Amino acid sequence: MDRDLIRRLLDEAGATRNRDVLADIFVTAYGLAGDDADRLDLKITRDALKEMRAAFRMFAPYEHVRKVTVFGSARVLPTDPLYEHASRLAASLADAGWMVVTGAGPGIMAAAVEGAGADRSFGVTIRLPFEEGVIEALAGSDRLVSMKYFFTRKLMLMKESSGFVSLPGGFGTQDEVLELLTLLQTGKATPSPLVLLDVPGQTYWKAWEEFLLEELVAPGWVSPHDVNLFTITDSVDEAVAMIRGFWRNYQSIRWVGDRLVIRLRAAPTDDELAWLNDEFGELCTSGAIERTDPLPPEVNDDDNLHLARIVLRYDVRKGGGFRRMIAALNSLDSAPPLDAG
Repeated sequence: MDRDLIRRLLDEAGATRNRDVLADIFVTAYGLAGDDADRLDLKITRDALKEMRAAFRMFAPYEHVRKVTVFGSARVLPTDPLYEHASRLAASLADAGWMVVTGAGPGIMAAAVEGAGADRSFGVTIRLPFEEGVIEALAGSDRLVSMKYFFTRKLMLMKESSGFVSLPGGFGTQDEVLELLTLLQTGKATPSPLVLLDVPGQTYWKAWEEFLLEELVAPGWVSPHDVNLFTITDSVDEAVAMIRGFWRNYQSIRWVGDRLVIRLRAAPTDDELAWLNDEFGELCTSGAIERTDPLPPEVNDDDNLHLARIVLRYDVRKGGGFRRMIAALNSLDSAPPLDAG
């Protein structure tokens, strides 16, 4: 494809950033035209790109606001204790400055929007012939986007959030939780807290965990450390503390070559660093966990240069162990108090 033509198109669109990536999108579309692709394949590509663009535009003004995605059954009635639990959870997180993302349907989704308030809620709905439509609180909102495909919807329910809470539900809820666990386990999702929330007296998630331990962990299908990727509780207060506490000290990660940089609000002391190596040295493929200044690619991108850093050559197969390390970083004596975010 004529690169001069691509440059002119980008100029006409007013693109000043990420022009290399946008150029690749043009080249891919051009390639599809030459592939004689099936009409259905082209329609899937077209619709998925349209849906992603709509969602990106919706979330963009709130990029720096922490968000929590709440999963759960659309069939839960307002009289169910689960409904009150979801509403209380969302209200507590909204009071702490978070925003809530749901599938914009009834049941648990409506409870979360009710608790957070429509002005602190996002909806990523799916068009289905047999489920109720968008809840009234979000109808007509500029924080609502409608999806045709489950895969684009799940991408947006997961990509934008810094925490996840799932209450009980059916196939859809299980699908969302298991996909999220797969992404966290394999490093395809940014490390984030996942809380599985029951109400007192219910055993939905405990029974699920028993199956996981007996039928997946015991035979070796998943690692015993992978149970650290989630937390089960029946307490709203505990769920909120887990979601917010995950970000007490730990802030973000970035790969630079074969090294994983972990950005923190406060650097560990010498004694704490030695302890981290004793406890989590097995996460390193070689070398040790070390303090570091921002690495050159981070400096070039002006990427969170104000944060403290540690770095390691991380074994990506040990996601559960890495989750334990994040919890340890958040509990160090040097870690700052939990802020309003």
